[in-house]
Amino acid sequence: MIGVMEHLCYEDRLRELGLVSLEKRRLRGDLIAAFQYLKGTYRKAGEGLFVRECSDRTRGNGLKLKEGRFRLDVRKKFFTVRVVRHWHRLPREAVAAPSLEVFKARLDGALGNLV
Repeated sequence: MIGVMEHLCYEDRLRELGLVSLEKRRLRGDLIAAFQYLKGTYRKAGEGLFVRECSDRTRGNGLKLKEGRFRLDVRKKFFTVRVVRHWHRLPREAVAAPSLEVFKARLDGALGNLV
């Protein structure tokens, strides 16, 4: 690491270097993978991975996912559980993106407000 920054905390180092935190990078990767599963990029592997919510009362984006309920705390770390809460917070424009590249661009704009 650069000797000048060794006294700075993690957030200040990231800001100084113009980088994004590890938590936000992981979330971005998870949401991109969820988009690919939902749009059918991974047909065989993604069948039944996410369950879409069938409801007319949707606020925010129109593609709501069903959130599972589990008794074990271990399952809170599963990919499908971890992504659903953040997916519901995405704006309609990001979720309804026609391609992966458009989704990534819109996701980057939305992530500034999410975390």
